Amino acid sequence: GSFDALLLGHLFLGTILSSAGASAFNMLMERDLDAKMERTKLRPLAAGRLGVAEAAAFAGLCSAAGVVYLAWQVNVLTAAISAVTILTYLGLYTPLKTRSSVCTLVGAVPGALPPVMGWTAARDAFEAPAAILFLILFFWQLPHFLALAWMYREDYARGGFPMLPVEEPTGASTGRQVVLQTLALLVVSLLPAFFGMAGPAYLAAALLLGAGFLGFGVAFSVLRTRERASRLFFASIIYLPLLLAALALL
Repeated sequence: GSFDALLLGHLFLGTILSSAGASAFNMLMERDLDAKMERTKLRPLAAGRLGVAEAAAFAGLCSAAGVVYLAWQVNVLTAAISAVTILTYLGLYTPLKTRSSVCTLVGAVPGALPPVMGWTAARDAFEAPAAILFLILFFWQLPHFLALAWMYREDYARGGFPMLPVEEPTGASTGRQVVLQTLALLVVSLLPAFFGMAGPAYLAAALLLGAGFLGFGVAFSVLRTRERASRLFFASIIYLPLLLAALALL
């Protein structure tokens, strides 16, 4: 269909503002825990380079500006999804991170909503393809984050985050979840070919990419080392843009 570059620019700006606000609020809420972890101790609030009041003002301004800008220049539906993304990220995912490993599943919800915003920005409606995009991002995040959590499990333990690799140090459950979620991702990644979103070439690409990503997941499950977790993590970073590029072009 038609392509509106100006609308895309408005969507980018509103999303950047919303994301900046949510990220700043997250670092504000977790500043004491971030200071305990090697991976996050140099963040501005954790390191003491930025004050609480300044961070709160920045976070609030960016969050509000992002949602208002999207409602003004894109549409109300996209702005509403942005608001839901911010609220679930900060109101559900962030508090759960110190309480239960279920936080990974919950956090995958706000993490999977941005592609839905892209769809609603273009179509001004929530339709089945938007739900498929949500599912692809939802299932992709789980092996992506579990690989990261395995690599930094000691750090998460110091910070007081009961991630799955922290709760079960052997990693058996983590390995099973990685395989199950990469397999689920392979299945949902094929759906665009059956809903008129892409053609046979995409289907072949999705099968090839999904099988490759699943292979990295199985390799990690069999031998749960930091090296294999790192390979899985970087495979996830390569997999997603290639899949989305295939969906856009094929």
